[in-house]
Amino acid sequence: MNETELVKIAIEARQEAYAPYSGFGVGTAILCEDGRVFTGANVENAVYGLSLCAERVAATKAVSEGCRRFKSIAIIADGPTPCPPCGACRQFLAEFGVETLVIMANTNGDVRKAKLKDLLPLAFTKEQFLNE
Repeated sequence: MNETELVKIAIEARQEAYAPYSGFGVGTAILCEDGRVFTGANVENAVYGLSLCAERVAATKAVSEGCRRFKSIAIIADGPTPCPPCGACRQFLAEFGVETLVIMANTNGDVRKAKLKDLLPLAFTKEQFLNE
């Protein structure tokens, strides 16, 4: 699957965003190393701290289905610039590979790409925790 296809899947996933408070719908698609794709959309809550970002929704779906290594993730939102993952999502995604390619896009067609390790330098990973 190429990057353009992954962004298109994220665009479709964004249609399911539940963002009644911010109005900022986000969609994402994760390509696992085994070729499977998992999608997510943000889910807000009246208690804002309980809201879930699209990236963590897709990642938990992937992990719950046995995927432990992410090849790439596409993230899309309607903003003036491509949508990067928040800090919490960067750390969450790092658990499954800092080499993951992050494809950030907006609904205007702007795209930016970076490796997760470049978006989260010196990430705390299981290798440090487990002394591996």
